[in-house]
Amino acid sequence: MSETTLKEIAAQIKRAKNVAIFSHVRPDGDALGSAFALFYALKELGIQSTVYNESETPANLFFALKSEKMEKEVGARHDLFIAVDSADEQRLGVLADAFCQAKRKKITTINLDHHVSNPRFADYNRVVECSANCMNVYRLVLELGVKLTPKIANLLLMGLLTDSGNFSHDDVTAETLEIASALVAAGADVCSLNYHLFKKQSKARAALYAETMSKIRYMHGDRFALIVIPSERLERYGADKSDTEGFVDFPLNVETVEVCASLMEMKKGQYKISLRSKTYADVNKIAAVYGGGGHVRAAGCMLFGELEEIIDKLSYTVSQYLE
Repeated sequence: MSETTLKEIAAQIKRAKNVAIFSHVRPDGDALGSAFALFYALKELGIQSTVYNESETPANLFFALKSEKMEKEVGARHDLFIAVDSADEQRLGVLADAFCQAKRKKITTINLDHHVSNPRFADYNRVVECSANCMNVYRLVLELGVKLTPKIANLLLMGLLTDSGNFSHDDVTAETLEIASALVAAGADVCSLNYHLFKKQSKARAALYAETMSKIRYMHGDRFALIVIPSERLERYGADKSDTEGFVDFPLNVETVEVCASLMEMKKGQYKISLRSKTYADVNKIAAVYGGGGHVRAAGCMLFGELEEIIDKLSYTVSQYLE
């Protein structure tokens, strides 16, 4: 499908009466910020909408999403389906079937995303690479003629802060900061967001973090570092998977490291791989080897098998992208 303009997408939204909004499984701040900012923008226009996700709201984002609810079963009342911050249909998890069925039923679908690996899977596709998908939603909200409320601004800044690594990633541009400035001017609470997203943590997370970082493994002349987060360790500390948000970024601070990976055990024989790079390695290509994707500096995939075999495979693949 060809790339579409914000004006075309806004026109489709304004024709709708009841919208289904989807974001990727195990949603982060950008996914939920995108989804609920759009939800509230549509509410300002008098358009009904529902946010869908197969996952629960991560514990670290409860502070920003106190009353907002995500549904798990898609109703038949919707006349427009929108996927936000989803690199492909499969990232919608079990709800991917509902999205695909909508297309077969000739219900209009929209894909609003920022991942370089996005295959343009909807009728209307707006995929613009940028620091966070909330930047694309911000532009859409303005195109819709909706005034930024403090709630919408706060949700958008949450996504922008989380996906940009608090403005530390190399895809942060002058426009990133200009949008952040506009969101703060509209009422977003940058101080509260920074505390809750990057500083506040439970004793369980602190203990989990300390043990995990004490066991960093280095390979390829210390240019590749990885951490493993077994289910047993989460259970031992009474921690949740959402408590591991940001863990993958720490090994990248080691001066010799170009690529780092977090291997989180989802269930026996299945690991969620999160990849980050510092200056030149394209981790989107590394993830794509295993059916994943994302961005040049941040990507992910799933790997199956015994842990040490997975580490060996991943290590070899990473070595192909290290200068």
